[in-house]
Amino acid sequence: MSSEADETVSGSDLVSNTDPVQKALDNLAKDFHELSDKSQQLLTEKIFLENELSQLKKRANRLEEEISNIRSPPLIIGYVQDIVDKQAIVRSSNGTVFLVSVNRRLDSDKLKPGSRVALNQDTLSVVDILSDSWDPLVSNAEIIESPEIRYSMIGGLDSQIKELREAIELPFEKPEAFSDFGIEPPTGVLLTGPPGTGKTMLAKAVANSTKATFLGLVGAELAQKYIGEGGRMVRELFEMARQKAPAIIFIDEIDSIGSKRLDVSTSGDREVQRTLMQLLSEMDGFESLGDVKIIAATNRPELLDAALIRPGRFDRIIEIPLPDLESREKIFGVHGISMPMSNDVDLRALAKISEGFSGAEIKSVVVEAGTSAISYGRKSASKSDFLTAIKKVEDKRKEAISNGDGFYN
Repeated sequence: MSSEADETVSGSDLVSNTDPVQKALDNLAKDFHELSDKSQQLLTEKIFLENELSQLKKRANRLEEEISNIRSPPLIIGYVQDIVDKQAIVRSSNGTVFLVSVNRRLDSDKLKPGSRVALNQDTLSVVDILSDSWDPLVSNAEIIESPEIRYSMIGGLDSQIKELREAIELPFEKPEAFSDFGIEPPTGVLLTGPPGTGKTMLAKAVANSTKATFLGLVGAELAQKYIGEGGRMVRELFEMARQKAPAIIFIDEIDSIGSKRLDVSTSGDREVQRTLMQLLSEMDGFESLGDVKIIAATNRPELLDAALIRPGRFDRIIEIPLPDLESREKIFGVHGISMPMSNDVDLRALAKISEGFSGAEIKSVVVEAGTSAISYGRKSASKSDFLTAIKKVEDKRKEAISNGDGFYN
């Protein structure tokens, strides 16, 4: 009995002795897992910080490079005129011509006369070839969105519209027909007539009617004060038109650069004449215009140089006169088509009492009549509104004429 009791006691002592060891092992295993998880977390953070450090270094390098570029001296823009024995004859932006070296890393095949290049400020050597860039005035001349003017919105100019479409649109639509007849299609059309008769509206209607690229600007914008600037802009305008052909170039108020050449002494007049000579060369020079047509408008055709209006440059001169009775009635109908009018409004009678009015003045009459009706709270324009409007526009015409401004526009 005593031996069995001793064995029982010794067994319980063994169990009690192993419990602290097991607990210690469990604690060690727990600590190991915690340390392992923390080590993995720290390793992940290390990789993240290393990646972030690498990105910051790259950004620092880019900023250092940007600072270096900002601190570097500016480059001069020039144009290559000729290539001579791996050297280039360039014209700098101030007009001076130099024979300079060319950076060997540049593609010599892309470097050719007319190329736009960057020149080192100190040595003027060619360091880069730039893409062709149009003058902002030239690039902004392109009409991206087609004007909302249609031929049906122009009243009283049916014969002029027919002539214009034959000269401009027909060569685009049937080029093979001109080849079959062995004739060259018309190059340009000159629109003449008093202000407000619809010259610019006709050009807008052409832009709306055709799918050709439309480039429109005012002649005065080509008259620059620096030597060669006007001629360069004319050259770029026609180069852009050739690249975007079929294209139509519209030059409004062409008399500002196309006046007769006289013996002048001022530098400004000489620069205008250089611009005119460049325009003459582009219109009928060695390089064909192809699918490029020209429309010009002027109020003073008698001032234009004879070389500009000869056949081959402007093949058709279309006069846009002041509207006659029938035309005035049509114009009243065109501008008042969506205006509510009372029964006492007779467009024929309005046309009779508005003799001498231009299309722009008739449009002004319709606007004035509508404004008058709105100001009095009426739902439609009455005869009295139109009579008052006609008198107001006529008074403005007389005032403009008395001030020496000619036609009221």
